[in-house]
Amino acid sequence: MNIIVTGGTGFIGKHLTVQLASEGHQVHSMSSSQGNIWESDVWQNFPDAEVVVHLAARTFVPESWANSDGYLQTNFMGTVQALEFCRSRNAHLVFLSSYMYGEPKFLPIPETADLAARNPYAFSKMISEKACQFYMDSFGMKVTVLRPFNAYGSGQSTAFLVPSIVSQIMAGGPIRVLDLAPKRDYIYVKDLVAAISAVIDTHASGGVFNIGSGVSHSVAELIAEVQAVLGTSLPVESAEERRPGEILDTVADISAARMALGWTPRFSLREGLADMLRVP
Repeated sequence: MNIIVTGGTGFIGKHLTVQLASEGHQVHSMSSSQGNIWESDVWQNFPDAEVVVHLAARTFVPESWANSDGYLQTNFMGTVQALEFCRSRNAHLVFLSSYMYGEPKFLPIPETADLAARNPYAFSKMISEKACQFYMDSFGMKVTVLRPFNAYGSGQSTAFLVPSIVSQIMAGGPIRVLDLAPKRDYIYVKDLVAAISAVIDTHASGGVFNIGSGVSHSVAELIAEVQAVLGTSLPVESAEERRPGEILDTVADISAARMALGWTPRFSLREGLADMLRVP
């Protein structure tokens, strides 16, 4: 099968292209070096494909506040161009969205929970999902939306929490964070890639699916897990600084993905960290 992966040189894209190629697919990895993803002319240079996995996006939430127009241009208009490309070629679009549920009313959080864009990044993903739904309803397109929770793995920028903690440990500590309390559902990149592969392999007819581990860990627990894997006991310092509107706990309800895609995460948090850090 011919598959285009936009954002193929990014953190998730690199893992995905290797996995899809190992499964025998013809994978065309597209990156920003080929032009701006929101420009239609760039897409004219892409080969025909049966599936487009659209990963290309700006993803760092703090930066989105200072560059909201850039996030909207890349994330929303890039998705519109991906939809137009797929419509012209009758291709299946697999769109990676994000966590957009705001303050959950109950845990775990199902796909039917109310959405709440709390930052420009989340807003860009929310309206991109609406574009996906419009194209499905109006043109009968095949689009599958995946909502990963907190992905981590090798190759991720140290601007994100897990690689930041690892980097501080490698530097000899201390480990400094803003707040030890918030809990998140951490999904290992290999499990996320497996979910994307499952969408392609099962020829999913569309839908929206949470992709998470189904459990949550606090920042304090995450640090303890990383230290256990690396065999360290470095001091931890918290600024006790809670971000405005901080969500204290998120857990993905992954039952829909299990049922429709036959997918389930294989890695616990410790197993994922050990695999990432290549610790036996």
